[in-house]
Amino acid sequence: MELAGIVNELQQRKLELKSRLERTHRHIHEKEEPVSANFSEQIKQTENDQLVMTLDAEGAEEVMQIDKALNRIEQGIYEQCASCGKKIAEDRLKAIPYADCCIDCAG
Repeated sequence: MELAGIVNELQQRKLELKSRLERTHRHIHEKEEPVSANFSEQIKQTENDQLVMTLDAEGAEEVMQIDKALNRIEQGIYEQCASCGKKIAEDRLKAIPYADCCIDCAG
């Protein structure tokens, strides 16, 4: 398995996610627009805020998974299932490069 390409892919994805996290963080914590006086608009704003918070949490989780994958690569255990110790299929790692367990253990 070509680990240099995977490292590059993971680092690129991490940069994209960090950029998105900066934007979602600004949206959540640095709002400049006042709350609408219209109740239905307030509901829409709240729903939008909840969606942005969900995206923020998912992005932060993916960054953490990427960091773990990069650490496993450094340790030489990238292709090893964290649960059972067997080899993770190359196709699985191509599809989800930060996967830390084999398909059997993931199910």
